[in-house]
Amino acid sequence: MAIKKQYLKSKPVCKVTFSVPAKEAKNVAVVGSFNEWNTEATELKKQKNGTFKGTLDLAKGTTYEFRYLVDGAYINDDQADSYAFNAFAGEENCVINL
Repeated sequence: MAIKKQYLKSKPVCKVTFSVPAKEAKNVAVVGSFNEWNTEATELKKQKNGTFKGTLDLAKGTTYEFRYLVDGAYINDDQADSYAFNAFAGEENCVINL
């Protein structure tokens, strides 16, 4: 998995590209505090090499929690900036700092 951050000089946003290698998967989405944990809001697109990718414009100076949803199973990104325990889910969420 990979997270690429591209800060824009002209706007107070960061273009964040999420990449998930999942050749066998049918559906991959990124869910988090930036889309109110909506499992259908940010589906990633499958590339020819089997990696799922998607880019979001997120506000600079903000911290977001997120996870990937791969064919109905939540997984974390090993390249996240940090992790935060979520009492509601009883799991750790990935954290991205912009």
